[in-house]
Amino acid sequence: MAELKLNSTVPSNQSVSIPILGLGVWKSRPKECFEAVKFALESGYRHIDTAAIYGNEADVGAAIRESGVNRSDIFLVTKLWNADQGYEEAQKAIDVSLQKLGTDYVDMYLIHFPVSGKRNESWKALEKIKQEGKTKSIGVSNFMVPHLEELLKETEIVPAMNQVEFHPFLQDRELKNYCNAKGILLEAYSPLAHGQKLEDERVTKLAKKYNKSNAQILIRWSLQAGNVVIPKSKNPIRIKENADVFDFQLSPEDMNEISNWNENFRTCWDPTTVV
Repeated sequence: MAELKLNSTVPSNQSVSIPILGLGVWKSRPKECFEAVKFALESGYRHIDTAAIYGNEADVGAAIRESGVNRSDIFLVTKLWNADQGYEEAQKAIDVSLQKLGTDYVDMYLIHFPVSGKRNESWKALEKIKQEGKTKSIGVSNFMVPHLEELLKETEIVPAMNQVEFHPFLQDRELKNYCNAKGILLEAYSPLAHGQKLEDERVTKLAKKYNKSNAQILIRWSLQAGNVVIPKSKNPIRIKENADVFDFQLSPEDMNEISNWNENFRTCWDPTTVV
């Protein structure tokens, strides 16, 4: 995997290629979001992940326009929020998002959360949205195996991506194996566990071994595990640091060691409780 680069992409099951590393903008306030996205694009990032509920789609769009990077070279993701789920509601929601983003399309539109009683109708809406060209691909977020099994009984279009919390301390192997078997890319959000495990002595030991930061070790692990990764930061130094993970490779022995760190440690919501 040493040949990976910041602009490396992976193919999806819906004829779009996805940059393996992106910038997440959750909890980034408007002005700081604008500056973060603009800096990330200037630094070589080509994958930006936002959502309707984040309240910063307009600033993401403005940063993209001011960056000077061609829109066609950027992989832009946004998400359908829970309050907008349902067939007709979702079709209205994408139009609102596109207006705020200032673009005719997004590259990936995700159902943000598997809302009971609405997620399958929302997926039907996403299929229509894709057919209309408002998004190039569609996927889900926070879907566990039962949610995916239920969805795949209802549709012929398999989600291109499942965006979930995933890091060395939360390794849902059942979900990962299921996604691999169905051709669904797993995208890791909160790859740094919101910093709550960043100073773990095991991470620090590896950081010293490879002469890298603790964050870089966690990001590199997720990339080598075959995930698409979207670390969130509004700090220019960290945005650059998070992308400086392509000049080293974790050894098979160290990858194997990290595979034993799972603690089912969640830092965000728990979708395993949703029926």
